[in-house]
Amino acid sequence: MAKKAARAAKRSATPARPAARKSTPARKAAPRKAAAPARKSAARAASSGKADKYVYSWGAGKADGNGSMKPLLGGKGANLAEMARIGLPVPAGFTISTEVCTYYYANKRTYPAALDAQIRTGIAKIEKVMGVKFGDARKFPLLVAVRSGARDSMPGMMDTILNLGLNDETVIALERATNNPRFAWDCYRRFIQMYGDVVLGVQKRAGEDHEPFETVLEHYKHETYGNGELEDNKLTADDLKNIIARFKALVKERTGKAFPTDPWKQLEGAVSAVFGSWMNDRAIVYRRKYNIPAEWGTAVNVQAMVFGNTGEESGSGVAFTRDPATGEKVFYGEFLLNAQGEDVVAGVRTPEPVAQLAAEMPKAYKELERIRKVLESHFKDMQDFEFTIQDGTVYMLQTRNGKRTGVAAVRIATEMVKERLIDWKTAVMRVPADQLDQVLAPIFDRVAVKKAEVIARGLPAGPGAASGEVYFNADRAVEAAAKGKKVLLVRVETSPEDLRGMIAAEGILTARGGVSSHAALVARQMGKVCVCGAAALQVDYHKRTLTVNGVTYKEGDWLSIDGTAGEVYAGHIETGASEVIQGLVENDAESKKGRTFKNFVQLMKWCGEATRMSVRTNADTPEQVRNALAFGAVGIGLTRTEHMFFEGDRIDAMREMILADTLAAREEALAKLLPYQREDFFGIFKELKGYPATIRFLDPPLHEFLPNTDDQQKDLARKLGISVEKIKQRVHDLHEFNPMLGFRGCRLGISYPEITAMQARAVFEAAADANKKGYKAHPEIMIPLVGFKKELDLQVEIVHEVARKVQAERKTTIKYSVGTMIEVPRGAVTADEIAQTAEFFSFGTNDLTQTTLGMSRDDSGSFLPHYEETEIVKKNPFATIDQSGVGALMRIAVEKGRQARPGIKPGIRGEHGGEPDSVKFCDALGLDYVSCSPFRVPVARLAAAQAALAAAKK
Repeated sequence: MAKKAARAAKRSATPARPAARKSTPARKAAPRKAAAPARKSAARAASSGKADKYVYSWGAGKADGNGSMKPLLGGKGANLAEMARIGLPVPAGFTISTEVCTYYYANKRTYPAALDAQIRTGIAKIEKVMGVKFGDARKFPLLVAVRSGARDSMPGMMDTILNLGLNDETVIALERATNNPRFAWDCYRRFIQMYGDVVLGVQKRAGEDHEPFETVLEHYKHETYGNGELEDNKLTADDLKNIIARFKALVKERTGKAFPTDPWKQLEGAVSAVFGSWMNDRAIVYRRKYNIPAEWGTAVNVQAMVFGNTGEESGSGVAFTRDPATGEKVFYGEFLLNAQGEDVVAGVRTPEPVAQLAAEMPKAYKELERIRKVLESHFKDMQDFEFTIQDGTVYMLQTRNGKRTGVAAVRIATEMVKERLIDWKTAVMRVPADQLDQVLAPIFDRVAVKKAEVIARGLPAGPGAASGEVYFNADRAVEAAAKGKKVLLVRVETSPEDLRGMIAAEGILTARGGVSSHAALVARQMGKVCVCGAAALQVDYHKRTLTVNGVTYKEGDWLSIDGTAGEVYAGHIETGASEVIQGLVENDAESKKGRTFKNFVQLMKWCGEATRMSVRTNADTPEQVRNALAFGAVGIGLTRTEHMFFEGDRIDAMREMILADTLAAREEALAKLLPYQREDFFGIFKELKGYPATIRFLDPPLHEFLPNTDDQQKDLARKLGISVEKIKQRVHDLHEFNPMLGFRGCRLGISYPEITAMQARAVFEAAADANKKGYKAHPEIMIPLVGFKKELDLQVEIVHEVARKVQAERKTTIKYSVGTMIEVPRGAVTADEIAQTAEFFSFGTNDLTQTTLGMSRDDSGSFLPHYEETEIVKKNPFATIDQSGVGALMRIAVEKGRQARPGIKPGIRGEHGGEPDSVKFCDALGLDYVSCSPFRVPVARLAAAQAALAAAKK
């Protein structure tokens, strides 16, 4: 039997079994042969009369699939096949395709008729490669791992079962074959715990903070050893047998049924559980956050087990080819001796850094270094991989493109260009645009942090700075965040059930777990500040307290964490600008020397070379313009003139105008506002340095400028010398049931043309002053809320008349244009008529979304989250453009507008203009520019560059 096992190991780089206590380690993998070509697609198979192919095997240097088949095999299955093809030591297995998941949900959670036979064939292929049999109660049994594998990695969101195939008989066979009782019974204990949780639903109930199996385990340790925190590897075989009996009793108590013993039934249950986990709550929340379509489905991977828990010559780990937090090119990760992979990622034990393996297992470490280089050379991206060392031999369980922080993404992309692994265009595509915010995120103020007290240290798992009120439960954290509180989620270790709380929190702090624990993996992808494994923390869920160094902090107390340094501070610490902002906006010389600043500038330079569509900013003040231009904006897409009326005493003049009874009185009040507006526009033109400025004339309804409380109304009456009753009456007269669709936008200028005239004069006089001083003003006047061509005609006539007067008075020529906002459906569908007058369009997608969908942005919070959960809408339409509805109107407007006026410039303003998917959609429509808030400009620039590069490939 030993010779047969050695032959199997040589064939497949996978041992049939862990080495027996006194046996020699399995031999190294033989070189792989070239991969077999992928099988015909299911569609082609069906058309040829053959059964559809649902199961794709790999092993012994061959694979049915390859790394390009992620939509069908999921990321994990495709990469396992690819690793087998390139000669890496991968245990044999097979993938059940995502098509089965789609079928499963489309057919009332049933399976294609051909699947069962294909699964049995898949198991037979594993048996042949491994030299062992599934369910064998006499010899070493084949045990398998069953894992999910979606197209896009969703770490910790779906389910995994290890050691499947064990029962009361096969565990004895395993013990006998390995001469290692503790190992055999530890595998069985783990299997019952995982299967009971994932398949049988023995999970913590509402209000519970601990998993029921962990509670049983902790109670046993406390009863037997007086230490509930005793490490699992200290338990004896007899201990494990006793715990297994308690686990089975827990299953019977919670489910009313005995734990299943038939390996084939176990496999059937595990496969269904993994497919079922695609629709569990945490997976749905995760998909919604990261815009992963539900229709993609997940694959299921069934793989022969290799064992990291056979003794001190074995272990498991998770590693990255570079540091996923900082991007540094170092071998990064961690491992645990005598442990299975779930121990590493679960955070129950704090692992050792992977570099420590060089001292513990030099040969294994050398092999991992070789694998690390092969992975980056082949996949040409930073890889996140799981490995098991069984009796000194390394095996690869998976690899994937590693999740990384925004800072790391920028560094890895730019440095891989220098290393000639990728070109600059690939580098631009590599950095997720929505992660660029993390590069601009605040850090602790240098002065404040020096005065703060460090109370604990852990592992730096998610860079950045965060302060918040401590909460020990995910649900309570969500509730507190919904009330506007800054929250720190503090847990002993996190689990996938904590996802909602992690999303709501400013930062995450755990007492246990390492840099590849669940908390660290999820925090990095979300861009959350995270410190893991702060062992000095004593968390008491029942009392809702955290004790460290003799000091107790209650839920609601403030703590601060530095996820870059791994430090925990008492109290609240003020934050300061990031290195990039200090360098670009504040012109700080020291910050400009930093690596993060230099990498960011290089990335933005590449974006400038790639992009077609320009990026402007929404700015109402010179300071905002200055910030946006520092980030690379090339003009203003929206200046909201109404914001200027609220500064200082200007609001009183505005209110005087609204309360005026006659034209003369209104003009007198407007004359007071004119110099303010002129001064503001001059400051903006000065900062723009010749770039264009789109200036929207007055848009909000007038009632928004009037005071509502009695005290405010009395104060205004004193200032203006009028009665309080007159103010109250005017407030009453201006009241509207639906102000968003009421007396606002161009309707104000049509009813009160003197308002439009004053604003036009302020713009043109400021432009004349700017031109005189050499600033080259290019105003673009935008008339809001136009639905009828005649509305725009009337307003444009006023603008042109004022322009003629100012140019004559100042004896100058001003380069300007007049356009409109498309923000009501009628404006979009009659864009050809409107374009006869308008020289440019700017889509106001916030209002266009409201008027198209019949949804109020301010009131949709009561139902829109449920719409997302039930996938009535795939994404929040106020965050991402509704492409099939609102987007269709935009397309109509662009096409009709260009038919009527070929040179018309369409653009978009508002926060949709800084959302990556919306930016890419705008590029596809052929818009000239997008406009967003100053600090979103880098995100929009990156998204625009990615859109241009993607379009060039088509």
